[in-house]
This record gives sequence, C-alpha cells and structure tokens, in this order.
Amino acid sequence: MTAYLTLLAFAADPAGPWDSETVAHSNFAAGFALALTAATAGLSWVFVKAGWVRRWWYAVPAGLAVAAVLRLTLLAPEL
Repeated sequence: MTAYLTLLAFAADPAGPWDSETVAHSNFAAGFALALTAATAGLSWVFVKAGWVRRWWYAVPAGLAVAAVLRLTLLAPEL
C-alpha cells in the first residue's frame, strides 16, 4: 500500500499551471505514504524483535520514507 501511494505521488504530472488539484493530490499521496511508513517501520521493529524477519527489513520502510520525503520536497511537481 505504501509503495503504491508513493508510486501514485510520483506518477502525478500537472497538465499546466492551472492544475493545482493534481499537485494537491500528489502531496496528499506522498504525505499519507510517509505516515504509513511509520506504521511499517513499527511493524518491522516488532517482527525483527520476534525473530521472524532479519534486520535488512528496516531498509524497506526507510527507502519508502526517503522516496516520499523527496517527492514532498525536492521532486515536488511545480505549477
């Protein structure tokens, strides 16, 4: 779900300078994806502590969080 929201945020491309709705939807998708990465990181922590998965699973929410933050800041769509 988080990867899908991040992909949607990156796929949004405004049609022109009047298309502020697409920019708002992209920002919402990236922000919601960032919030979900916090939950994913918490679940990863629980699963690593339980011994069900290895430590490299921390890289999954970290990578998605970096992608979402980049979309919200440096790679944000401009009007």
